[in-house]
Amino acid sequence: MSIKTVTPSAVAAVVEITDGQIDKAGELFRSILKRYRAELPTEAVQQVLGSNEVWPELLTVFRRRVDALSKMIVRRVKVDRTRTYQQAIDATGRTQYINADVLATMPKGEGEEKDVFFFDLDYDPSAKQLAEEYELRGLVSDPIAQAAVNEADPKFADDRPNGCQWNLQENGTASFATFRRWYDGGRSVDVDRGDYLWFRCYRFGGVCK
Repeated sequence: MSIKTVTPSAVAAVVEITDGQIDKAGELFRSILKRYRAELPTEAVQQVLGSNEVWPELLTVFRRRVDALSKMIVRRVKVDRTRTYQQAIDATGRTQYINADVLATMPKGEGEEKDVFFFDLDYDPSAKQLAEEYELRGLVSDPIAQAAVNEADPKFADDRPNGCQWNLQENGTASFATFRRWYDGGRSVDVDRGDYLWFRCYRFGGVCK
């Protein structure tokens, strides 16, 4: 199984924003304003245009999304979608701690070759907070593809565990899969459900919506 890695350092080497991108951002903002012009009173808009505070606020929102995307690791991997959920887990060769009922709810995903994105957080997120982080990056969980990453590179979870979640409920519970290495050297995969509090040591995996 082939796999391709793009590290954060490779992403950081990309040149600064171009004039074309700046122009594009301006065009998009202009089109949004036109779309919602009926909801924007002209007098209030004029006051906002005269404010020095609104532009740094807009930049903060824009920069937050850019920063979230620029720090991700990307693994391109081939995925065998003909496997059952259990076969996909078996193929990782890890010690299994599996809730069969939760395993049956795992998203099947699509695509025989996928870019799986992994991102870090600087805090310990709840399941609800993690769902917001996925949304910020335009990602959804694809545990089958993530299992394929850990199958192709068993050492990927040795230094830092990786995981994903799905089926978040209003009460804060979610289904999750984790891939990690124990202190005794054994590698494991867990699939279960609960009000899981994630730790910042995890890398969180997903694919583009």
